Amino acid sequence: MSPPRIYPTIVLLLIQLLHPPSFTSARANDDTSEDIHERHAHLKPQNYGHGLRQTKNRYGQTVRHRRRPGRQPSAASVARSPNTKKKKKGGANNKKKKNNKKKKKKGNNNGGNKKDKPNNSNKENGNKENGNSKENGNIKENGNSNGNNKETSGSPSSKQVLNHLSKISQTIDTQLFLYEDPSGAWLPSTIYKHEGLSKGLQVMNTQGVADMYFYLGEPSEGQQASQYGLVNVAAFLAQSMKETIKYNACDENNWDLYNGGYPLSNACGQLGQSYQDYECPKGEEHMACDVDEDMAITAVTHAKWYGAPAPLFCGPKKDKNDFTGKWNYGKECNNIWADPPQYCDIYEGQKGGGFDNDESFASRAGRTDVEGCCWWGRGVIQTTGICNFGKLNYYLGKRAAKEGRKTPYGEIDFCSDPEAICSSTKFTELKWIAGMLYWMESVQKYNMDGWNYMNELHKFVDGGLADKGFIDSVSGIVNRGCHNPPCGTGALDGGNERYANFVKVLRAFKLIDR
Repeated sequence: MSPPRIYPTIVLLLIQLLHPPSFTSARANDDTSEDIHERHAHLKPQNYGHGLRQTKNRYGQTVRHRRRPGRQPSAASVARSPNTKKKKKGGANNKKKKNNKKKKKKGNNNGGNKKDKPNNSNKENGNKENGNSKENGNIKENGNSNGNNKETSGSPSSKQVLNHLSKISQTIDTQLFLYEDPSGAWLPSTIYKHEGLSKGLQVMNTQGVADMYFYLGEPSEGQQASQYGLVNVAAFLAQSMKETIKYNACDENNWDLYNGGYPLSNACGQLGQSYQDYECPKGEEHMACDVDEDMAITAVTHAKWYGAPAPLFCGPKKDKNDFTGKWNYGKECNNIWADPPQYCDIYEGQKGGGFDNDESFASRAGRTDVEGCCWWGRGVIQTTGICNFGKLNYYLGKRAAKEGRKTPYGEIDFCSDPEAICSSTKFTELKWIAGMLYWMESVQKYNMDGWNYMNELHKFVDGGLADKGFIDSVSGIVNRGCHNPPCGTGALDGGNERYANFVKVLRAFKLIDR
């Protein structure tokens, strides 16, 4: 007589009773969904200064103010850029009409209305954590600055700097470019490597943008030229390690929790901003990208904490009544008893949370769609908005090649594919180059109220690399838009961490032994 048959359903029931789903282990001591969210708050995407507010100082120079990472900004810091025109739903003036162009198909629209099933085919690039967004400084055409002239192109000091970094590449990858995973362990970044950094430095030092070059020392500076260059790289990396590398992030994350959920329309802008309205200042409007309402893109990196939102995405409306909902971070996604069964398969490594598209859910800016919203932050020092992606394309991308400007990236259209900064496997240096462009314009050219970056850099090196005030001032420029914060946007965020990063890099570069 054959033994009685035990049906799979009974087996599954026994498994559920004896071994509860893994999500219960994250709820020790009867934690609620809110408890889980709060416990992982330090791992959720932070606000590093998304969308710089720009004003003019008394010298007519543009000043960029950054917001404080991971905290509610002051009223001044969320003010719209003076180059931004307010619209009812955050749309841009230069939108392309849907029916007058070929549709761009890239990525997946995971929002939709309640009838839409999320598409889970998007692949992520390694274990990602905590991105951010920031509007980089506006690049002036044909601008010049101290320490950024063509004399640096291929100079002996630049070669010495690049050779030195190559010799310590393993140290850079295993001791400097580290990120904190959800368990609290520090691991080598899967996104940021010496190879990409080196390629980026070569391009931006020898070719540059608009007569600006990433400073690696000049022949006229003698034997200390390479040391000046290395310190400039160290200061850049100290900020990058704080801004994105420690989170292993390239794309901005959906981090703005609003009305109990993460609006999917945060792709359009977080903390009430509208990235597609970051227009170029007068005289530079011709560089900006057009807003393509048919563009569909999904980010390749995102946060990894329990219940973390899916990657940001953008895409056209299916009809005039289409809408986006929210990401419910407390949702259980591994419930086989649900009808239909629910699985944690929206993104690789998902442990909780899920889309909630039963009804429209507005962002702080009032958006309930992601049409034309493909301009979130990307890169090591986040590049955001139609102006900055437009300038990348104008100087380094497809438009540069089309209009006769020399560029190694003529095949990349940063306006039709801004995600190339994070997704390109051929040009891994792009995530670095986007940040270097900001550094060249906003840091190397900084000269306000008697504090000149290039002069202070030389003083720091000549003084024995001991003055903590140098990196504190640099941190203020990057984090707050001034060398002596608070400057209208609040106190310096993460000053001690940025200083510690700087010392760590100088030590790794063998410039100091303390």
